[in-house]
Amino acid sequence: MLFRRKRKRRGLVIGLDGVPKELVERLADDDVIPYLATFLRSGTLHQTTSALPEISSVNWASFMTGANPGGHGIFGFTDLDCSSYALRFPSFPDLKTDTLWDRLGRAGKRCLVLNQPGCYPARTIPGVLVSGFVAVDLARAVAPRQHAEVLQRMDYRIDVNTQHCKGDSDALFRELEACLDSRERAAGYLFGLEDWDFAEVVITGTDRLQHFLWTSCDGNGPERARAMAYYRKCDALIRRLVEQFYGSDDPEGLFLLSDHGFTHVAKQFMLNAWLRREGYLSFEKEPPESYADIAPSSQAFAMDPGRIYIHRKGRYPKGRLAGDGPLEEIKAKLEALEYEGNRVFERVWQRDEIYTGPETPNGPELLCTPRRGIDVKGGIKNPQLYNDTHFTGMHTWDNAFFWAQQDYGRLAIAGLAPLIIEALLA
Repeated sequence: MLFRRKRKRRGLVIGLDGVPKELVERLADDDVIPYLATFLRSGTLHQTTSALPEISSVNWASFMTGANPGGHGIFGFTDLDCSSYALRFPSFPDLKTDTLWDRLGRAGKRCLVLNQPGCYPARTIPGVLVSGFVAVDLARAVAPRQHAEVLQRMDYRIDVNTQHCKGDSDALFRELEACLDSRERAAGYLFGLEDWDFAEVVITGTDRLQHFLWTSCDGNGPERARAMAYYRKCDALIRRLVEQFYGSDDPEGLFLLSDHGFTHVAKQFMLNAWLRREGYLSFEKEPPESYADIAPSSQAFAMDPGRIYIHRKGRYPKGRLAGDGPLEEIKAKLEALEYEGNRVFERVWQRDEIYTGPETPNGPELLCTPRRGIDVKGGIKNPQLYNDTHFTGMHTWDNAFFWAQQDYGRLAIAGLAPLIIEALLA
């Protein structure tokens, strides 16, 4: 009797940064993404919730670890050094728990990860890792490092240079297309290195496009034709990635996802300006140059996007509060705050309501979730409560997507890695 050799279980994850579920459905219905539309007809497109705050650094950390911020320790794009009030940028070494690829590696799986945000500087994984945003040096963004030399020669781009793009749509689309083309060149090289058990490729240009031109992505803005052409190009790239990874085999083990959703921006809300107006925050010099200028009398301060920290004694050098101080009062005032007849915030959370794990005490005491259209900022230099912005799109926490071949029901982003691991190791 002849026995057929069991086919090796393999997995491919494609990330589309910031693309909301309803936009995926609309693009599929409009035949903008015909390849992805075939999967939507055969599998399950889940609406997923993001970790809070709904920013990429927090949510890609939640995806790759299967933990919420209280477990993995990343609470924002920036953090404050409690000993000096200096701003710092959390990086890969700040991640407090294992990743998806660490766990697969312990099971003998070889992994390729391309353009994963939040992985800089790159460290050794059981395979190859190419860091995404916010990597600043390609040589330190790749492990093993010898592959960085190859990527450098092929003019690999880590990310779009958005400094060239404010008010210049031509520059934006040039950057988006150059970055996407370089991602395809890199994938072609890296996919060919070996027969990977697991691969992940993240497309971050979707997030950049939507920040600048959301009305053209979601509606009939002046750049709609070029925005649709970019999504179409992403769809074609995904098709080539799937075909290169699986060959003639069925794409069993394919997963598609976004880290957060998107919506329009109407106004920015400056949370520190509100704390100052209400008497909870003051500075020793005006205008303040940095958080180091905070006055000892301050009871609370905010950081992007919507994180409020109580200025506690023992945690901060100038802090005087021994307990929660005005925490409940701040929460109640913000939940009642209105702008043009509508509430500014959907909800103001206490950290124990949304975080679990040993890192929870390092998180903000309050986390503000705004209603759609209000983009909350934590800068300290702008005294105006409400401001216009050059961006037309902002992140949301409740409408990211996850596509899989089976229906998993209600999902949060921290629950995706365990599903993928189970699918590959079952």
